[in-house]
Amino acid sequence: MYRHMKTITIHVSEPVYREFKNLAQQQDRSTAELIRESMDLYLEKKAPPRKSLLDLKPVSLGKPKRKIFSSDSDLLDEMLSDLRS
Repeated sequence: MYRHMKTITIHVSEPVYREFKNLAQQQDRSTAELIRESMDLYLEKKAPPRKSLLDLKPVSLGKPKRKIFSSDSDLLDEMLSDLRS
């Protein structure tokens, strides 16, 4: 079930609403429940799939313009020396 629901107003033709209402009664469900389910199915079938950050490929930003640390230094040593100062 949904955690938070948004109330919306939609305009549909009488025949479409009547059909949803009849289907809901036959299935012992609410009309709103069928409409929510229809919206979910539409999104499953028609909406473009959501992308994950894991789907993104790494981007090269080029080479560094200058060295940040000397070749014999270690990042941890740099950080610790900054803390001691």
